[in-house]
Amino acid sequence: MLNILGKPSAKQDAIGKPYGHQLKVSVTAAPRAGRATDHMVRFLAAEFGVAASDIEVVFGRMNVNKQLRIKSPKRLPAVIAQREGV
Repeated sequence: MLNILGKPSAKQDAIGKPYGHQLKVSVTAAPRAGRATDHMVRFLAAEFGVAASDIEVVFGRMNVNKQLRIKSPKRLPAVIAQREGV
């Protein structure tokens, strides 16, 4: 499980520093009808080396606070790898 603090309408798609138990993720998509969450899932799928269908939004589809389940990630983004000591 991955806890996310989302930031829609950002200048660029990016994974930021951890914020408590959440990972800050900024996306360029606007927060309308779940589009920012869909965009975030596609962005994170590329970062973790999985298909977008391998990421499940457990809760928070229409909220900045989200919880995602990622099936069998192929790699970890640098900010997570550093935190985990990988």
